[in-house]
Amino acid sequence: MSAKIIDGPVTLITGGGTGIGAATTRLLLDRGHRVAITGRRKERLEEFAAEVGAGDALLTVPGDATDFESVQAAVQATVAAFGRLTGVVANAGLSTHDDLADGDPDQWRDMLLTNVLGPAVLVKAALPALRETQGRIVLVGSTAGVKNTPGNFYSVTKWAVSALAENARVLVTGSGVGVTLVAPGRVETPFWDSREGGAPGGPIMTPDNVAASIEFALSQPAGIEINSVVIRPTGQVF
Repeated sequence: MSAKIIDGPVTLITGGGTGIGAATTRLLLDRGHRVAITGRRKERLEEFAAEVGAGDALLTVPGDATDFESVQAAVQATVAAFGRLTGVVANAGLSTHDDLADGDPDQWRDMLLTNVLGPAVLVKAALPALRETQGRIVLVGSTAGVKNTPGNFYSVTKWAVSALAENARVLVTGSGVGVTLVAPGRVETPFWDSREGGAPGGPIMTPDNVAASIEFALSQPAGIEINSVVIRPTGQVF
Protein backbone atom coordinates (compact mmCIF):
# COMPACT_ATOMS: atom_id res chain seq x y z
CA MET A 1 0.00 0.00 0.00
CA SER A 2 1.51 3.35 -1.02
CA ALA A 3 2.10 6.26 1.35
CA LYS A 4 -0.35 8.30 -0.70
CA ILE A 5 -3.12 5.79 -0.01
CA ILE A 6 -2.21 5.55 3.66
CA ASP A 7 -2.34 9.34 4.03
CA GLY A 8 -5.49 9.95 2.00
CA PRO A 9 -8.89 10.90 3.44
CA VAL A 10 -11.00 8.09 4.89
CA THR A 11 -14.67 8.70 5.66
CA LEU A 12 -17.30 6.57 7.37
CA ILE A 13 -20.94 7.27 6.46
CA THR A 14 -23.95 5.81 8.25
CA GLY A 15 -26.86 5.10 5.96
CA GLY A 16 -24.41 5.33 3.08
CA GLY A 17 -26.21 3.14 0.57
CA THR A 18 -29.23 5.31 -0.27
CA GLY A 19 -30.30 8.91 -0.71
CA ILE A 20 -27.98 11.61 0.60
CA GLY A 21 -25.60 8.98 1.95
CA ALA A 22 -25.23 7.29 -1.44
CA ALA A 23 -24.71 10.61 -3.23
CA THR A 24 -22.09 11.61 -0.67
CA THR A 25 -20.33 8.26 -1.04
CA ARG A 26 -20.11 8.67 -4.81
CA LEU A 27 -18.83 12.23 -4.56
CA LEU A 28 -16.19 11.43 -1.95
CA LEU A 29 -14.94 8.47 -3.96
CA ASP A 30 -14.63 10.80 -6.94
CA ARG A 31 -12.61 13.18 -4.74
CA GLY A 32 -10.15 10.47 -3.75
CA HIS A 33 -11.56 9.38 -0.42
CA ARG A 34 -11.72 5.81 0.70
CA VAL A 35 -15.19 5.33 2.12
CA ALA A 36 -16.87 2.93 4.51
CA ILE A 37 -20.66 2.82 4.60
CA THR A 38 -23.08 1.25 7.03
CA GLY A 39 -26.71 0.27 6.72
CA ARG A 40 -29.18 -2.21 8.14
CA ARG A 41 -29.70 -4.04 4.83
CA LYS A 42 -26.64 -6.01 3.78
CA GLU A 43 -28.14 -6.73 0.36
CA ARG A 44 -28.64 -3.04 -0.41
CA LEU A 45 -25.07 -2.22 0.59
CA GLU A 46 -23.75 -4.97 -1.68
CA GLU A 47 -25.94 -3.84 -4.57
CA PHE A 48 -24.77 -0.26 -4.15
CA ALA A 49 -21.11 -1.31 -4.00
CA ALA A 50 -21.58 -3.24 -7.24
CA GLU A 51 -23.22 -0.19 -8.86
CA VAL A 52 -20.39 2.13 -7.82
CA GLY A 53 -17.60 -0.23 -8.82
CA ALA A 54 -15.03 1.40 -6.57
CA GLY A 55 -13.31 -1.84 -5.63
CA ASP A 56 -11.18 -1.73 -2.51
CA ALA A 57 -11.84 1.98 -2.04
CA LEU A 58 -15.34 1.22 -0.72
CA LEU A 59 -15.98 -0.87 2.39
CA THR A 60 -19.50 -2.01 3.31
CA VAL A 61 -20.26 -2.75 6.96
CA PRO A 62 -23.83 -3.92 7.67
CA GLY A 63 -25.09 -2.81 11.06
CA ASP A 64 -27.53 -0.83 13.16
CA ALA A 65 -26.61 2.86 13.47
CA THR A 66 -28.29 3.03 16.90
CA ASP A 67 -26.22 0.22 18.44
CA PHE A 68 -22.93 1.41 19.95
CA GLU A 69 -21.14 -1.92 19.63
CA SER A 70 -22.16 -2.17 15.98
CA VAL A 71 -20.99 1.37 15.24
CA GLN A 72 -17.75 0.86 17.14
CA ALA A 73 -17.13 -2.30 15.10
CA ALA A 74 -17.68 -0.28 11.91
CA VAL A 75 -15.10 2.29 13.03
CA GLN A 76 -12.63 -0.47 13.85
CA ALA A 77 -13.25 -2.19 10.50
CA THR A 78 -12.66 1.10 8.69
CA VAL A 79 -9.36 1.75 10.44
CA ALA A 80 -8.28 -1.86 9.90
CA ALA A 81 -9.05 -1.67 6.18
CA PHE A 82 -7.72 1.82 5.44
CA GLY A 83 -5.25 2.58 8.22
CA ARG A 84 -6.96 5.68 9.59
CA LEU A 85 -10.21 7.64 9.89
CA THR A 86 -10.40 11.30 8.92
CA GLY A 87 -14.14 11.93 8.78
CA VAL A 88 -17.54 10.60 9.75
CA VAL A 89 -20.95 11.54 8.40
CA ALA A 90 -23.96 10.76 10.61
CA ASN A 91 -26.50 10.45 7.82
CA ALA A 92 -28.83 7.59 8.85
CA GLY A 93 -32.29 8.92 9.67
CA LEU A 94 -36.00 8.47 9.17
CA SER A 95 -39.37 10.16 9.65
CA THR A 96 -42.76 8.83 10.66
CA HIS A 97 -44.47 11.68 8.74
CA ASP A 98 -47.12 12.21 11.42
CA ASP A 99 -47.77 14.56 14.33
CA LEU A 100 -48.12 14.52 18.10
CA ALA A 101 -51.91 14.32 17.94
CA ASP A 102 -52.29 11.41 15.53
CA GLY A 103 -48.92 9.62 15.44
CA ASP A 104 -47.79 6.25 16.78
CA PRO A 105 -45.46 6.54 19.81
CA ASP A 106 -43.94 3.13 19.07
CA GLN A 107 -42.77 4.44 15.70
CA TRP A 108 -41.52 7.63 17.32
CA ARG A 109 -39.21 5.52 19.50
CA ASP A 110 -37.41 4.07 16.47
CA MET A 111 -37.20 7.53 14.89
CA LEU A 112 -35.80 9.04 18.09
CA LEU A 113 -33.17 6.32 18.43
CA THR A 114 -32.14 6.52 14.78
CA ASN A 115 -32.10 10.30 14.48
CA VAL A 116 -30.60 11.22 17.86
CA LEU A 117 -28.94 8.24 19.52
CA GLY A 118 -27.39 7.15 16.22
CA PRO A 119 -25.33 10.33 15.68
CA ALA A 120 -24.38 10.38 19.36
CA VAL A 121 -22.95 6.86 19.37
CA LEU A 122 -21.11 7.57 16.11
CA VAL A 123 -19.41 10.56 17.71
CA LYS A 124 -18.45 8.48 20.75
CA ALA A 125 -17.16 5.55 18.67
CA ALA A 126 -15.20 7.70 16.21
CA LEU A 127 -13.63 10.31 18.48
CA PRO A 128 -10.47 8.39 19.41
CA ALA A 129 -9.58 7.80 15.75
CA LEU A 130 -10.56 11.32 14.71
CA ARG A 131 -8.43 12.89 17.43
CA GLU A 132 -5.42 11.06 15.98
CA THR A 133 -6.00 12.58 12.52
CA GLN A 134 -7.60 15.87 13.60
CA GLY A 135 -10.54 14.76 11.50
CA ARG A 136 -14.07 15.99 10.99
CA ILE A 137 -17.59 15.13 12.10
CA VAL A 138 -20.58 15.99 9.93
CA LEU A 139 -24.06 15.57 11.38
CA VAL A 140 -26.92 15.61 8.87
CA GLY A 141 -29.77 17.54 10.45
CA SER A 142 -32.69 19.24 8.73
CA THR A 143 -34.35 22.59 8.29
CA ALA A 144 -36.97 20.94 10.54
CA GLY A 145 -34.32 21.37 13.22
CA VAL A 146 -34.08 25.06 12.45
CA LYS A 147 -37.76 25.98 12.13
CA ASN A 148 -40.60 24.11 13.85
CA THR A 149 -43.76 22.93 12.16
CA PRO A 150 -46.96 22.07 14.09
CA GLY A 151 -46.75 18.91 16.21
CA ASN A 152 -43.83 17.49 14.22
CA PHE A 153 -41.89 15.01 16.39
CA TYR A 154 -39.40 14.51 13.55
CA SER A 155 -38.67 18.20 13.99
CA VAL A 156 -37.99 17.56 17.69
CA THR A 157 -35.41 14.92 16.80
CA LYS A 158 -33.66 17.21 14.35
CA TRP A 159 -33.55 20.07 16.86
CA ALA A 160 -31.77 17.55 19.06
CA VAL A 161 -29.26 16.91 16.26
CA SER A 162 -28.63 20.66 16.02
CA ALA A 163 -27.96 20.72 19.77
CA LEU A 164 -25.74 17.63 19.50
CA ALA A 165 -23.60 19.30 16.84
CA GLU A 166 -22.91 22.31 19.05
CA ASN A 167 -22.44 20.09 22.10
CA ALA A 168 -19.88 17.97 20.24
CA ARG A 169 -18.12 21.06 18.87
CA VAL A 170 -17.59 22.45 22.36
CA LEU A 171 -16.40 19.04 23.57
CA VAL A 172 -13.67 18.70 20.95
CA THR A 173 -12.56 22.34 20.73
CA GLY A 174 -8.79 22.43 21.04
CA SER A 175 -8.31 18.86 19.79
CA GLY A 176 -8.19 19.79 16.11
CA VAL A 177 -11.41 17.90 15.36
CA GLY A 178 -13.99 19.90 13.40
CA VAL A 179 -17.78 19.57 13.70
CA THR A 180 -20.34 20.62 11.09
CA LEU A 181 -24.13 20.52 11.08
CA VAL A 182 -25.54 20.23 7.55
CA ALA A 183 -29.28 20.98 7.66
CA PRO A 184 -30.99 20.37 4.30
CA GLY A 185 -34.47 21.30 3.29
CA ARG A 186 -36.66 19.17 1.06
CA VAL A 187 -34.66 16.53 -0.86
CA GLU A 188 -35.90 13.93 -3.36
CA THR A 189 -34.85 10.69 -1.62
CA PRO A 190 -36.41 7.43 -0.33
CA PHE A 191 -37.08 9.42 2.86
CA TRP A 192 -40.49 10.18 1.35
CA ASP A 193 -41.39 6.59 0.47
CA SER A 194 -43.18 6.07 3.79
CA ARG A 195 -45.25 9.25 3.38
CA GLU A 196 -48.66 8.88 1.79
CA GLY A 197 -48.47 10.61 -1.58
CA GLY A 198 -44.67 10.74 -1.52
CA ALA A 199 -42.80 14.02 -1.40
CA PRO A 200 -44.96 17.14 -1.00
CA GLY A 201 -45.26 19.52 -3.91
CA GLY A 202 -42.99 22.49 -4.29
CA PRO A 203 -39.28 23.09 -4.85
CA ILE A 204 -37.00 20.18 -4.04
CA MET A 205 -33.26 19.45 -4.13
CA THR A 206 -31.34 16.43 -5.32
CA PRO A 207 -29.14 14.33 -3.00
CA ASP A 208 -26.15 15.57 -4.98
CA ASN A 209 -26.89 19.14 -3.86
CA VAL A 210 -26.60 18.12 -0.22
CA ALA A 211 -23.60 15.87 -0.85
CA ALA A 212 -21.73 18.89 -2.19
CA SER A 213 -22.24 20.71 1.11
CA ILE A 214 -21.04 17.69 3.08
CA GLU A 215 -17.93 17.39 0.91
CA PHE A 216 -17.31 21.12 1.34
CA ALA A 217 -17.37 20.75 5.12
CA LEU A 218 -15.03 17.75 5.04
CA SER A 219 -12.55 19.42 2.70
CA GLN A 220 -11.78 22.55 4.73
CA PRO A 221 -8.09 23.17 5.43
CA ALA A 222 -6.58 22.36 8.81
CA GLY A 223 -7.55 24.91 11.43
CA ILE A 224 -10.85 25.83 9.73
CA GLU A 225 -14.28 24.34 10.36
CA ILE A 226 -17.68 25.19 8.93
CA ASN A 227 -19.97 24.87 11.93
CA SER A 228 -23.40 25.09 10.30
CA VAL A 229 -24.77 24.86 6.76
CA VAL A 230 -28.49 25.33 6.07
CA ILE A 231 -29.40 24.50 2.49
CA ARG A 232 -32.88 24.81 0.97
CA PRO A 233 -34.22 24.71 -2.57
CA THR A 234 -35.00 28.25 -3.61
CA GLY A 235 -38.64 28.91 -2.76
CA GLN A 236 -38.98 26.57 0.23
CA VAL A 237 -40.41 28.60 3.12
CA PHE A 238 -39.92 26.22 6.07
